[in-house]
Amino acid sequence: MSGTASSAPLPSDSAVPQGKGYMGVGYVQDSKDFKPDTRQLHLGKKVPGADLLANPVGVDVSSWQGAINWASVRAAGIEFAWMKATEGTTYKDPRFSANYLGAYNARVIRGAYHFARPDVSGGAAQADFFASNGGAWSRDNLTLPGVLDIEGSCYGKSAAAMQSWILDFYNRYKARTGRDVVIYTSASWWNSCTGGWTGMSARSPLWVAHWTTAGSPTIPKGFPYWTVWQYTSTGSVSGISGNVDRDRFGGDRSRLLALANNTP
Repeated sequence: MSGTASSAPLPSDSAVPQGKGYMGVGYVQDSKDFKPDTRQLHLGKKVPGADLLANPVGVDVSSWQGAINWASVRAAGIEFAWMKATEGTTYKDPRFSANYLGAYNARVIRGAYHFARPDVSGGAAQADFFASNGGAWSRDNLTLPGVLDIEGSCYGKSAAAMQSWILDFYNRYKARTGRDVVIYTSASWWNSCTGGWTGMSARSPLWVAHWTTAGSPTIPKGFPYWTVWQYTSTGSVSGISGNVDRDRFGGDRSRLLALANNTP
């Protein structure tokens, strides 16, 4: 989920080295209309989702951000965060434990994400690895469901094979945690690599990546609406050194808590 323009190198092609994935690493490749957004949320300036300014704002992070002062992050108004936990079937993010506990102690509603590597195993095996290494869930007002970060390359799979991989991941994660996994992707990746599949729209909340100053994101075919929007990779937040991905939630705080606690 999270890389920064200043600290995380973008790959020169579609192959992301093992362990180097983060939210947005594939966005440049899989989004044909990519335009970097260097404007931040400042009073009086045009901001994305101007009609959503009362809604919770968040960040997503990984080891690329280094040590984070979560108390400062919360004091800056950040209400939620997702952090990288795992990738493939072997990689564990070295900053995950510190981030997960630090956010919890600062009362930031947080969750974990898994960087998908459909080229190294089936979906169920990666869901097991994720659920066992940070992707678990509990109803405590502070834990969000896990996220499947899937982007970049189609990994040599047909649309039908990719659909099967995602569904295998979803089914195993749901069996392990009782929760529907959130899907992070871009419109271009989903439309290209799954064929605009409608099969997850009734199962998984959508976290859409669209780095833009427009008032709303472009969402993948097959999803009726977005739940979370990653609108820039070059955000700035007190307590985090350098650039950080910024996110906005699609509902108010009561809906964010409903997502966290799995309540209607």
